[in-house]
Amino acid sequence: MIPVESFRGKRIALFGLGGSGLATARALVAGRAEVAAFDDAESRVEAARAAGIPTRDLRTCDWSGFEALVLAPGVPLTHPRPHWTVEAARAAGIEIIGDVELFCRERRRRAPDAHFVAITGTNGKSTTTALIAHIVREAGRDAQMGGNIGTPVLDLAEPRRGRVYVVECSSFQIDLAPNLDPTVGIHLNLSPDHLDRHGTMENYAAIKERLVADAKLAVVGVDDRFSSAIADRIELSGTPVRRISIRNPVADGVYAVGQRIFVADDGTQTLFTDLGGIDALRGAHNAQNAAAAIAACLAIGLAREEIVKGLKSFPGLAHRMEIAARQGRVMFVNDSKATNADAAERALASFERIYWILGGRAKAGGIGGLSDYFPRIAKAYLIGEAADEFSRTLEGKVEYEIAGTMDAAVAAAARDAS
Repeated sequence: MIPVESFRGKRIALFGLGGSGLATARALVAGRAEVAAFDDAESRVEAARAAGIPTRDLRTCDWSGFEALVLAPGVPLTHPRPHWTVEAARAAGIEIIGDVELFCRERRRRAPDAHFVAITGTNGKSTTTALIAHIVREAGRDAQMGGNIGTPVLDLAEPRRGRVYVVECSSFQIDLAPNLDPTVGIHLNLSPDHLDRHGTMENYAAIKERLVADAKLAVVGVDDRFSSAIADRIELSGTPVRRISIRNPVADGVYAVGQRIFVADDGTQTLFTDLGGIDALRGAHNAQNAAAAIAACLAIGLAREEIVKGLKSFPGLAHRMEIAARQGRVMFVNDSKATNADAAERALASFERIYWILGGRAKAGGIGGLSDYFPRIAKAYLIGEAADEFSRTLEGKVEYEIAGTMDAAVAAAARDAS
């Protein structure tokens, strides 16, 4: 745990007592802040109280006595409308921050030279985060990985020189971190997501930009127009930028040609490694993830040999193009974390003959945008509430059956693929 000592002796309102909220409350209490924690769910309040967290009904408090509101990232800050605690904090004129902001303040106080790599993007951020942490650990260094990927950032070990913090940041966490200042800030890509919480793509992009704007080095994917514009803007502001691409060579940064990764310095391109044969890094999307990881690891002082070793031994993440089993020539791939068409596209682009299980709950736009990949699909197996909608999209283009459940779909796909 990282005790948050920057609020020692000060009164702090905290709202949201899920996993990261509880971790934040514990860290504030350990740093001797006067915490008043609350949640709309009484069961969470009771659990926090049982864990020794001071709780108060914030609906009845005098907010003028609080120094800050610490908000869990799942609580609306702006859209569709600000949460009632946000309105109360704004009326009292106090700052509204989250756990990543608290981490940044403690790192600056305790060990400002401890490397901090922050990663965001619509897709790929968890894999990139895990890949960087794996490479750093394989090189024999102390990598502390957390944030949106699982372990709350304030549950990591205390900042000290030599530690490398690798932190995945959602747009919600960035929105609550006004002083985000990583050693290396990585922004991978942008596509429509979470617009119910941010209103417009422009707002969403502006929040993502904040992660790299004040980094010592910004690593920015430039294969979509929003992200390319981010790279141009922050470079003009004076922040050093390393661009990454899986579509075109770059003058300064890292880019991929197929599975071959090149590093470019002032226009000079050098082959860095070939990802061919690394199952966990199959596909163009993982070439982008690897390019970002390479740029970050080089920036914090790792040698090429250390990075290549880490790339080759990376096991991948569960549910993200995870090789679940093999049966003869058939490979079973679990990509269930791909919950929108943009994410699913990355897997469909990585294989030639696919028996595709899909369904659940449809996202905006459905699967019509994946039509370029339909010729690769030998057959589709539809499950969940989206089955009827997806069947209408596939009708006459892809053979399909409505399997109903995941178990039935896996059995049918295994039968047909054998």
